[in-house]
Amino acid sequence: MTRKRVVVIEGEDAAPEAMRPSVALLERWVPEIDWVHPPVGERGQELHGSLFPAEARDAIDASDATLFGSTSGPSSPALMYLRWGRQTFANVRPARFRTGYRSPLARPEDVDLVIVRENLEDMYMGIEGDIDTLSDLKLQSRTARRPLSDFEPGRYALKLITEAGTERVARYSFELARRRRERGRPGRLTCGTKHNMLPYSDGLFREVTERVAADYPDIEYNCLIVDDLAHKLVADSAAFDVIVLPNLYGDILSDAAAGLIGGLGLAGSGCYGADYAYFESAHGTAPDIAGKNIINPTATLLSAAMMLEYLDFAPQAQRLESALARVYEEGRVLTPDQGGSSSTTEFCDAVAAEFDRTSS
Repeated sequence: MTRKRVVVIEGEDAAPEAMRPSVALLERWVPEIDWVHPPVGERGQELHGSLFPAEARDAIDASDATLFGSTSGPSSPALMYLRWGRQTFANVRPARFRTGYRSPLARPEDVDLVIVRENLEDMYMGIEGDIDTLSDLKLQSRTARRPLSDFEPGRYALKLITEAGTERVARYSFELARRRRERGRPGRLTCGTKHNMLPYSDGLFREVTERVAADYPDIEYNCLIVDDLAHKLVADSAAFDVIVLPNLYGDILSDAAAGLIGGLGLAGSGCYGADYAYFESAHGTAPDIAGKNIINPTATLLSAAMMLEYLDFAPQAQRLESALARVYEEGRVLTPDQGGSSSTTEFCDAVAAEFDRTSS
């Protein structure tokens, strides 16, 4: 098998405590991967005078994927490069309940959905400013029925939805729904927008997704107003399979979906582009527990499983997910956030034992 090269960026605070034992397991299970640890964040600043030196950028460009820990800021320039520099346009956020997760739902057993968040556009383009700088544009509020020049001083942010950006994430989402159907899922795609209030921008996202839907007659498709989708996500989460959303809604609702199964510590994440992908635990850096060796590495391991599948190590990815599921089902070795008293290291050791048992 062709060798693969993976960049590892550990992140800050407690994140490295989840990343290091996870990578140690992967090194043993998938010897065909070469792991690269470029200087990023505080280490990059110390060695090269930059939080994201050229050496780190070159390492990413020469790799097949990146496994990224959570960042509290110092490593964020690398994250921005992975996102916008490598044009990873589809943020894929699975939310799947496994027996043993501490879900707040009374009956979470059927929660198995994926949110695909458009990752590059919408409000996250970072185009903001003072309202008075727009006065020459003679803009008119459609809802307030007043010219912008009549408003009190304040600030604005631009929402940008492009046809090309929407089409590629919509097509990615339909292909994902098709792959999930082959694995026994319904083959259903739901689009969520606020097209009733934003008919021009969100309306475009809806129109383009509906146009792409015509190329996938085998996939059941519908579109919901995003606030109705949020309600149904909680009230009837088992009805969803794949959900595609513009950037802002996807950011918010993917965290909400993780809450359905028990928290962000249980949810993996991958960001995919045309020729590159990176994988990260979407939870925070947990500075309050840094140095205690109790951070839950489940999100890191599930993100790593997504990476293994992307790199064509599907059998190892499946065994990793199965090993995790058995550890939770047994419930003997769990971290404090899931009601246990085990350390991060002890949890990873339990996953390793289950993985090795099925591989022997």
